[in-house]
Amino acid sequence: MTTWFVTGSSRGIGRELVERVLARGDRVAATLRAPKRLDDLAERHGDRLWRRRLDVTDTAEVERALAEAVAELGRLDVVVSNAGHGVFGAAEDLSDQQVEDAIATNLTASIQLARRAVPVLRAQGGGTLVQLSSMGGHLTFPGFAIYHATKWGVEGYFEALAREVEPFGIRTVLVEPGMVRTSFYDAATRVPASEPYRGGVADQEPLPVERMPGSQSGVAHAVIEAALSDDPPLRLLLNSDAHELVTGAVRERLAAFEARREAAFAADAEQPRAY
Repeated sequence: MTTWFVTGSSRGIGRELVERVLARGDRVAATLRAPKRLDDLAERHGDRLWRRRLDVTDTAEVERALAEAVAELGRLDVVVSNAGHGVFGAAEDLSDQQVEDAIATNLTASIQLARRAVPVLRAQGGGTLVQLSSMGGHLTFPGFAIYHATKWGVEGYFEALAREVEPFGIRTVLVEPGMVRTSFYDAATRVPASEPYRGGVADQEPLPVERMPGSQSGVAHAVIEAALSDDPPLRLLLNSDAHELVTGAVRERLAAFEARREAAFAADAEQPRAY
């Protein structure tokens, strides 16, 4: 029986993942701000569902939740960092508090959870860290600047971390969905555009949820398969839109780099300069 630790379990992909893991007979340490939201699952699955209230921006709470889960369940095989929050609007229009909250929830909390989980997994001989990222960690859309900032940060942190912890038998998976039909968009904060941005590219509504190609069930299924595989991928790019948009963005970026190759090499040390 595999034991999972999942943050942000109350809705969306996190809730779907908890349901599917329980359905396959595994145990889940589910953390969320309101544990009562999982009462229905507790009734069906009994002590295979372990619940704790957790605000992921409180590092002391994160550390305590991990310690309690290990003490009561014995081990954690897969740690899933899923909690996140969206703030959409022109970068200039966001308040300082909105910027700080987005970074605290989407980036700092993910880093701190991983830092506390690594010693736990190392002590037991290994395990898997799953970090929910996004296709937005490779490309950008106007109006999503702070969200992209957090996801690009997540990508860099976990790519470096993966190489550091691999010798301990710890694998890291960055899950990069495209647009998925979840309640994430309904829960996101939308900041009204100020006068200079009204009607511009940062003042557009996201694609309606019913037209998004990704499904919660599809993402959750892919996460479970990857986490339990013998050789999980560092990056798990999911959904057709993510594949097309990310591969296109990477090709464009490479072409731009190649076009400036001569200028890049000219900046090396000891190169003669002609002005």
